[in-house]
Amino acid sequence: MTHSTSCLCCQRRPLLRGMALLLLSPGLVLAQGSVRDGVAVGGNSVFSRLVPADTVEQSAAEQYAQMLQQAAAKNALGGKNHPQVKRLRAIARRIIPHAVGWNPRAASWRWEVNLIGSQQINAFCMPGGKIAFYSGILDQLKLTDAEVANVMGHEVAHALREHARERMGKNAATGIGANLLSNVLGLGQLGQTVTSYGAQLLTLQFSRSDESEADLVGMELAARAGFDPRAGVTLWQKMAAASKGAPPQWLSTHPSGNTRIADIQANLPKVLPLYARSQNK
Repeated sequence: MTHSTSCLCCQRRPLLRGMALLLLSPGLVLAQGSVRDGVAVGGNSVFSRLVPADTVEQSAAEQYAQMLQQAAAKNALGGKNHPQVKRLRAIARRIIPHAVGWNPRAASWRWEVNLIGSQQINAFCMPGGKIAFYSGILDQLKLTDAEVANVMGHEVAHALREHARERMGKNAATGIGANLLSNVLGLGQLGQTVTSYGAQLLTLQFSRSDESEADLVGMELAARAGFDPRAGVTLWQKMAAASKGAPPQWLSTHPSGNTRIADIQANLPKVLPLYARSQNK
């Protein structure tokens, strides 16, 4: 075995320059995007590489389990025989088989779908396929199955596109700055960094581009599963009425009202053929 005579500082200098470029380029993404049957999205942000997917998914599973325990303690967790739980799980069973095309990791996820008794208009899918709907979004908006599928597809899309992992990577990079640069190169404190930012999984705010991407991928998933993607229009009409024109907390970074509906309508030609194909099976 031979050893380099260059000093450690010189060895690390290219890596430090690379990390500096990463920190200074928040919009930098991998060159290759994802395309499936004409539905195209951009590449994953390089920031997601700062956080191991396994660690994010493990943290999500732990937080999800804790949330379910807290709901059960308040008698607010829907049982397996609850009509809405059965409904949500039936819709999920049609959507989940189409998930792996957007993220191969989804094939090994331990998917869960649960209902939380709360008047909040809220739904989410945490990394690793941990789905939750609040009863408020079903009861207050009187959602049809197709509208539920569009909500679920959107939330599942966030998990498949690893938006939480990306957001955690950005938070870590900007939040610990020089400490990250000096330690992540040796990976000595990476686990600690991930743990500290993992606490934000239930409250992470996604960017507008993340939300728009989740809209498109969510419509694609719903269409493939046999749910009319045009229900996205009626969903947002109901959402606007319930929130008096402003997006609810769970989608606070989304465009609202006419802008959202116009975006959905513009993307319909990309996904309606998939829906038509699903009806002929």
